Amino acid sequence: MPVTVPSSHKDLVSDETRAFAILATLMKDGSPQATPVWFDMERGRFRINTARGRVKEKNMKTRRRIALAILDPDDPYRYMQVRGRVVEITEAGARDHIDSLSGKYTGNAEYQNYRGETRVIFYIQPDSISTH
Repeated sequence: MPVTVPSSHKDLVSDETRAFAILATLMKDGSPQATPVWFDMERGRFRINTARGRVKEKNMKTRRRIALAILDPDDPYRYMQVRGRVVEITEAGARDHIDSLSGKYTGNAEYQNYRGETRVIFYIQPDSISTH
């Protein structure tokens, strides 16, 4: 049975809310690595966009178990924890996706930090979601 976002916290994943996620991945030596990221959802899966060669890209490509902590921008004590796994990695549509995320998070319809890098979308299937 698919894991879904509880109705009490659906606002945190809406396109109208600029809630940041803290993405936790595992380094090669097993130590954790955490990064604040923009995200959205598509068909029940979380989507993270990054550039090829970054630490989180390398980690998610080789060690697909991840965790997300998504904080309410108005009340950081209200949050959602997601544990899941990367189920798809694609470059297709990644440039448009980062532009869309830029619109959501900054109001700029075009990603301002684009430096010609190759963008990648990671699709994350949640295995468990807990809320606080």
